[in-house]
Parts: sequence; C-alpha cells; structure tokens
Amino acid sequence: MPLGITGIDHVQIAVPKALEAASLKFYREIFAFPEIVKPAELQARGGAWFQVGAIQMHIGVDPDASPKSKRHICFLTTDLTTAKAFVLAKGVAIEEEGVAEGLSRFFVRDPAGNRIEIGQR
Repeated sequence: MPLGITGIDHVQIAVPKALEAASLKFYREIFAFPEIVKPAELQARGGAWFQVGAIQMHIGVDPDASPKSKRHICFLTTDLTTAKAFVLAKGVAIEEEGVAEGLSRFFVRDPAGNRIEIGQR
C-alpha cells in the first residue's frame, strides 16, 4: 500500500451545538459504549469520545447542522433481533432494513441526523 496504512484508529462524526446534549445522551444510553476521557486540551471543544472494540468513535461539535445524507457508520452486533427490539423499545425509529452482501442490517439516525447502520453477518 503506497501510504502504509494498517488500519483505522478512530472515526469522528459531528453534531450541531444545539443538539449536543441530546446526541451525547443518545450514544450514552442507546449504545452504552465505554466513554474515554478526552485530553484536557480538547475538553473545551465539547463532544465526547467512546471506545468501540479496538476503534474509538469521536463526537465533535459543529456550530450548525449538516444536511441529511447516506454517510454512515456500521456497527456489528452478535444479535440483530435483540438490537432491533432494544432500539425500538427506546423509541428510536428504524429508517431502513434488509440484507446486503451477506450483512443483515437496519439503519437508525441519531438526534443530529447522523445515519447509523447496525448489522450482523
């Protein structure tokens, strides 16, 4: 590989300042990922960092909302049926579901409109 890339360290999504609290609550309560303490020099920027397996997910804060898009993160689960029942019980709407390339999946959106795929192989 020309750049010598060996993997992904983290992904970052953005939420608008006006929806920061609702979005962080969503990730803390729906996904319950272990939260990582952000470095002191970055804490004033807002948002939060979470550990998702070997990769970190960073939630950054932008002043304004982003347009709705198909960009997304795909989280794998060991039990798609239970995951689907859980998000529905929490009042999260399923936007789309199906199978693609051997991945059974469904999509939801966080309060800021970020698209999230949850799938099982």
